[in-house]
Amino acid sequence: MSGAAVERVQLGVRMETRMVKVLKGLAEFDGLTLGQLLEKIVLHSFEPMPSEEGEWSASPHSKRSLAALADLKRVYGMDYDTHATRQFAADEGQESP
Repeated sequence: MSGAAVERVQLGVRMETRMVKVLKGLAEFDGLTLGQLLEKIVLHSFEPMPSEEGEWSASPHSKRSLAALADLKRVYGMDYDTHATRQFAADEGQESP
């Protein structure tokens, strides 16, 4: 990209509440805005690990950040993993109370 201006847009997305709390906590821990953290996560998810294309992607999180993530998940009760998104899709049309 070499110095090109970055244009950002405002998103209107819905995410699971505990996940958002964990993301905000991690962003603060890493000294980033929530948007910067999400950009970092997405960009890393686009980079396959060599010989594991389609199976694994690079993690943007340091060991220190991963430890903080584990603590934040515990604090905010985020007691699910990546496979939980299958259940989230089934609940997509439901409104939060």
